[in-house]
Amino acid sequence: MVLTFFIVMFLMIMQFLWRYIDDLVGKGLQFHVLAELLFYLAASFVPMALPLAILLAALMTFGNFGERFELTAMKSSGIPLQKIMLPVFYLMIFLTVFAFYFANNILPIANLKSRSLLWDIQRQRPELNIKAGEFYNGIDGYSIKIGRKNFKTNMLYHILIYDHSDKKGNIAVTYADSGKMIITPNKKDLIFNLYHGQAYREVINKNKHPVNRRDKTFPFREDYFSQQTLVIKLTGFGLKRTDENLFKNNYSMLNLSQLQHFIDSLNQQLGDKKSLFQKTVMRQYFEYVRLFARYHKKDTLSGKAKHTTVAVPFDLWNAFSGLSNSYQQSIIDQGITSAQTTSNYVHNIRRVIEAQVKWIRRHQIEWHRKFTLSFACVIFFFIGAPLGAIIRKGGLGMPIVISVLFFVFYYIISMSGEKFVREDVWSPFTGMWISTFILLPIGIYLTYKSTNDAAIMSPEAYSHFFRRLIDRISHLLSRKRKD
Repeated sequence: MVLTFFIVMFLMIMQFLWRYIDDLVGKGLQFHVLAELLFYLAASFVPMALPLAILLAALMTFGNFGERFELTAMKSSGIPLQKIMLPVFYLMIFLTVFAFYFANNILPIANLKSRSLLWDIQRQRPELNIKAGEFYNGIDGYSIKIGRKNFKTNMLYHILIYDHSDKKGNIAVTYADSGKMIITPNKKDLIFNLYHGQAYREVINKNKHPVNRRDKTFPFREDYFSQQTLVIKLTGFGLKRTDENLFKNNYSMLNLSQLQHFIDSLNQQLGDKKSLFQKTVMRQYFEYVRLFARYHKKDTLSGKAKHTTVAVPFDLWNAFSGLSNSYQQSIIDQGITSAQTTSNYVHNIRRVIEAQVKWIRRHQIEWHRKFTLSFACVIFFFIGAPLGAIIRKGGLGMPIVISVLFFVFYYIISMSGEKFVREDVWSPFTGMWISTFILLPIGIYLTYKSTNDAAIMSPEAYSHFFRRLIDRISHLLSRKRKD
């Protein structure tokens, strides 16, 4: 199991590096930074790697037992398969408890460390690499081009530097026949030692702001030098560590008690938003009813009302038909405006509520995941151990193929259920435990078949079954033709 665990861990880390290789290469990261990132990533992969390692290890162990006829010897001595599996089952119980403790207490910390460090690495600029014959614009406020490099002497030739640091356009240019480029040890400054060149600069009068620079002339300054030192400030090239407290409230970085606290708080906020929505819509409705009553009262006092009395409870249609034409038109215009306002409000509050529900679902998914990944250790053991006893093949050949197929099957079901939960189609319990409900009966069935020495993985058994089926069909067809 230790061997298979590290194999699975290695594959998962390689998958991560393949996915984020563009964010890591060319950043000039030190070895200890990469080692720290890989360590935290390895810790975050443990809950996922452990069930797969158990499945593969159980298949290899009991497959070796069957291949070397050790299971046959133990069974012939009167030891049933359940008793043979019992010591390993106790180990699985211990690993399940350990997996739950790890997912609840260590995994949030590992996720926090790895995600914050990866965020800092992604924000870091690529390592300074100025190529010959190309403009380099990776430094804020500067555009640099060199003609060629001498890699033996580190000498640069035909150096052209445009200075845009004042944000006024191309008003400062420096050209040198040769020079050297040095980065300070703290990577905060880039120093150019330039030889035999010129510096050009336009002098703009700050008190005048011409409408069109192309129609104006400016003072021009030109300096010649035999040697000049140019210092450029580097920003964003060094790794800056972000405060981890900015990420600690993410759902993947919380334990069970914290997740439950957030779920209760978010549900309370959702209930408050729904209550406010109902009150707001009803208030708009009653304001519209009061508008009817106010217009009806004005018409009644002025003697223009068609009906001097209004039924109680308040009848909107009776009140509307009793108003004068001018008040009816005003009621219609204000009703259209109120309907549009209410429609926009309903649309906006619907998006807010849907976003809140999705955020709650993500917390509930993470809450259930801590249990499902832990319980998967037991499920995969009950699949791997009897299946290894049935196929009777050890090593890394057939067990790896079967393990990958079962794990992919489990992963697809889990991801599908999780997607249905995020979209609020299924309840969190159903979506997160559907893979367990499907695979657990398979494990029980395999254990039962292995106990009875069923040859469900034997090609001869299936060929014999199909031969009997074909013979039975042929016999029925011949009897039908005779009849």
